Amino acid sequence: MVDLFLNRVLIENNWDQDELNTEREIMGILENRIVMLFFASAECEKCLKFVPVLNDFFKRVKDPAYIEYPKLLALIYISLDQSEEKQEKFLKELHKKVLFLAFEDPYRKELQTMFKVKDVPTIVVLRPDGSVLSPNAVRDICRFGCDCFQNWQESAELVERSFMLNEEFDNLNLRSATDPVRRVKYKTEDDKRKKRWWKHLGEIFLF
Repeated sequence: MVDLFLNRVLIENNWDQDELNTEREIMGILENRIVMLFFASAECEKCLKFVPVLNDFFKRVKDPAYIEYPKLLALIYISLDQSEEKQEKFLKELHKKVLFLAFEDPYRKELQTMFKVKDVPTIVVLRPDGSVLSPNAVRDICRFGCDCFQNWQESAELVERSFMLNEEFDNLNLRSATDPVRRVKYKTEDDKRKKRWWKHLGEIFLF
């Protein structure tokens, strides 16, 4: 995933529009993260209507003001605007933690071709390894909200250690990469023992 933007300049959508152009900066903000590529245009009415929904989704999984442990997620706006002025106008509507490519960067069009984007708005969701998790998540975000990220996280096998249960610190033995994800679903050892007991009796109830 990081390779997709190495040797590129990503800009933060804050007041100063800080540029991230070193390998260390790019890796720091994209490595081991699910990345959303948001293709849109200020001239697209559907895009403008979708922005408040996207902002609400993004702040609830990323903004420390709303969540104690911000998720491993990055949102990059890929402008398909016809002018820099229109791009700047659209950026003012987006969350301040969104990243974007400069209007003069031809890589915007290359990404559009690479991911075969024909309609807007489109959100291509990428795993940390750069593979496509969803070719367009707009509809899912509108329907399921923050639950989308949980599904993406499990599919990408992205483990967030901040969500380990306290009991995990009592046992320093290494577990499988997917074990913390399973434990987030509260599958405790007691639950497992109960299932084995019911299986032994031939009375298993799966829900």
